[in-house]
Amino acid sequence: MEASDDAVRALNAAMDRYAEGDDQAFGQVYDLLAPRLLGFFMRHVQGRARAEDLVQQTLLQMHAARRNYARGSSVLPWAFAIGRHVMIDARRRSSREVLFQTAEDDSAAPNLKVARDSGPEDLAAARQIAERVSRELERLPRSQTAAYDLVREDGLSVAEAAQVLGITPTAIRLRVHRVYEALRDVLGE
Repeated sequence: MEASDDAVRALNAAMDRYAEGDDQAFGQVYDLLAPRLLGFFMRHVQGRARAEDLVQQTLLQMHAARRNYARGSSVLPWAFAIGRHVMIDARRRSSREVLFQTAEDDSAAPNLKVARDSGPEDLAAARQIAERVSRELERLPRSQTAAYDLVREDGLSVAEAAQVLGITPTAIRLRVHRVYEALRDVLGE
């Protein structure tokens, strides 16, 4: 976790320099932030190209707002909030939403890992579990799964996720807990 903490500190310092007008710092901001944003978008939109476009749109919006960035604050909640709004705007414009290209991508969404040398029974069982988890996540309210995704998938702290969604940390904890409980019920079946 120290490397991650070091990367976050480096990102925050680079964003501070960038906000103060040091254009050279953008390269470091990009290198440290773009992969996290790409992972976030890849879980929510169809296709890598579309996710990459959303990363670029997010970074453009960050560039436009860099003078308003609160120096000394954490970049991640600010960047993910901008990214979330970019994604919502893109969905509204497209008027249709496709989360995965294939049923196989959908089944793999919960990041279930199976050994490569597993037999067909193990693979079939893993696919069934993944399908149940995926169905449960689709059934849950978007407000709950958004909090879960930010904390579990994107690695944001509860406080950072609360900033992104504009709610209290207690509300984030409650929403994530409800997702865990729902998944625990499904996996216990």
